[in-house]
Amino acid sequence: MPKLAVLLTDAFADWEAAPLMAAARGYLGVEIVTVSPGGTPVTSMGGLRITPDMALETLTPDEIDGLAIIGGMIWETAAAPDLGPVVLAFRRANRAIGGICAGTLAIARTGILRGVTHTSNSKAFLSTSEHYHGHSSYLDVPFAVRDGHLVTASGMAPVSFAREMLVALGAMTDEASDYFAQFADEHCPTAYRKAS
Repeated sequence: MPKLAVLLTDAFADWEAAPLMAAARGYLGVEIVTVSPGGTPVTSMGGLRITPDMALETLTPDEIDGLAIIGGMIWETAAAPDLGPVVLAFRRANRAIGGICAGTLAIARTGILRGVTHTSNSKAFLSTSEHYHGHSSYLDVPFAVRDGHLVTASGMAPVSFAREMLVALGAMTDEASDYFAQFADEHCPTAYRKAS
């Protein structure tokens, strides 16, 4: 089965990582490796404390099939780690790469979004990076977008992000696809009927 590295930083967004990690590991047998800058423990926005399996600085695509960059407050600050070497190494190796919410900003900073269909929180959000050159291939949609092995999503699309990452990894099954489809039921208009 594939091995997926999930990059977590301090104050990462819990809800962006959970559907992907749970479905991949719990239902599909994908090996999850948690990664952080320096390999140091991180605490999520919701207070979940994680001790990562490895340091970002030692991450290579040699034995890892994909990299998921989870959003968090750090990506909008000067303290954001430089992901250029890692993302470019995964791209050259034709591995799955995904970014959700501010994780898309980290990807934009590498310059790889030129000519690649993608999305994010907004085009203006990505444009805060001087290395972002993907304006003409940006899609303003509420769900994850996959272009080959690259997956992007806004912070409000963790379920479709999880699904598209698993497709990019080659791990999606019909059963898992049905599982993800069930999440759409929550957003059915009948779910919002007032109790009488």
